[in-house]
Amino acid sequence: MELPVLDLAVFIIITFGNVLFGASFYFRNKTSEQFTTGGGKLPAWVVGMSIFATFVSSISFLALPGKAYISNWNALVFSFSIPIASILAVKFFVPLYRGLNSISAYNYLEVRFGPWARIYASICYILTQLMRTGAILLLLALPLNALFGWDIKTIIIVTGIAVTAYSMLGGIQAVIWTDAIQGIILIVGAIVCAGVLTFSMPEGPSQIFEIAAASHKFSLGSFGASFSESTFWVILIYGLFINLQNFGIDQNFVQRYMTTSSVKKAKSSTLFGALLYLPVSLIFFYIGTALFSYYTAQPDLLPAELKVPGAGDKVFPYFIVNALPTGLTGLLIAAIFAAGMSTIATSVNSTATLVLSDYYQRYFNKNASEKSSMKVLYISSVIFGALGVIISLALVGVESVLDAWWSLASIFSGGMLGLFLLAFLSKKVRNIDAVIGVIIGVIVIVWMSLSPLYFTEGNLLAFKSPFHSNLTIVMGTLVIFLVGFISMKFFSKKPAKK
Repeated sequence: MELPVLDLAVFIIITFGNVLFGASFYFRNKTSEQFTTGGGKLPAWVVGMSIFATFVSSISFLALPGKAYISNWNALVFSFSIPIASILAVKFFVPLYRGLNSISAYNYLEVRFGPWARIYASICYILTQLMRTGAILLLLALPLNALFGWDIKTIIIVTGIAVTAYSMLGGIQAVIWTDAIQGIILIVGAIVCAGVLTFSMPEGPSQIFEIAAASHKFSLGSFGASFSESTFWVILIYGLFINLQNFGIDQNFVQRYMTTSSVKKAKSSTLFGALLYLPVSLIFFYIGTALFSYYTAQPDLLPAELKVPGAGDKVFPYFIVNALPTGLTGLLIAAIFAAGMSTIATSVNSTATLVLSDYYQRYFNKNASEKSSMKVLYISSVIFGALGVIISLALVGVESVLDAWWSLASIFSGGMLGLFLLAFLSKKVRNIDAVIGVIIGVIVIVWMSLSPLYFTEGNLLAFKSPFHSNLTIVMGTLVIFLVGFISMKFFSKKPAKK
């Protein structure tokens, strides 16, 4: 399909305008502190918008409407956990990291348990971000290839180079400011699309709700006690643990706590960015439901290949190209790109920051000059961006590998929150207690993540995890915390009685 000139112009202006704007911050980065924290002088609202944009990726922009289209609003329950997690972050996590005054989210683990804990967590984080970057680059390219025939590998390479370039040149200031702009574009695009859908119904806006209600599209899922199904409670608990991990131990978030001039501003930016996601995710789900009503009322508008099971994620992109007025299509495509670019840029910058703070300055050059530190940041950014592109290219056309990679991502990230909570909630837990907890917890996480892929037949089914995949991080975290705590209680040496 050939993209109209106006849409192509809107897409290019917005996308490459963002890249050039981000690269312009190169001239403001004279020190490694400016590269990693912006000198601690960034406006709170901009940092808040960046936190919001970090939550949202191109996956969210396409997948959330797709979920609402094919099922209901069960996945929206994830967003209900964000206010709880953000309030805990403001009360406990932001003051903790601001008090430590370390740009690394994993310095605290070293303070509590020694260097191994910091290295373990930072390696887990870096591997997770590599997988996330590769997957998002691919998922960003797939709809554009399907809609316009653009070559998938070319899209991946060009996008990867562009985002890596402005992340490397502009540092955290470029990432946060472009995140803010991209977040605004994303919100505007979603609102415009929701508005067009609402007023395009043959019998008026109320028809959306009539058709959707008749098909139970607004259901939040079952309130039953099953842990093997995607119930309301499973999604809520999963969301709470994921968001505690985000706010408590994720370098993407912790680094942003350090970019404002005060603890008060860091708290307000965290609350603003987190709570903004709730209404925006609601818009995404409304779009998916409205699409269902729109094409139910006008079935002839949807091609046969998109009416088959499993094609739900393709309906929103189809609507963007075929139903939106010229110009708005370009805006929505730019919004999808913006969502993906902001997530990738954040991963590039945060990973380079960890390489500098957790490895180079800790083990290779403790008295590193600003020149050598900046060189490490630049080189790390380029290497990480290149690896993300390579991983994405390797995943092209291999869906089963993509599923396996997401399973591995849960393995790498699953043990981090448990270790952090063990350190944060119990000051008496020893190094050995944490080691035992992590080893057993990771075994549980590996079993829950991989057993559904390998234990699928005959007697092997007995070894398959009975829990829903979303509970992997929950069970892994609880096992690490409980095993570490029990080890401390029962195996620590008690003082001899005199």
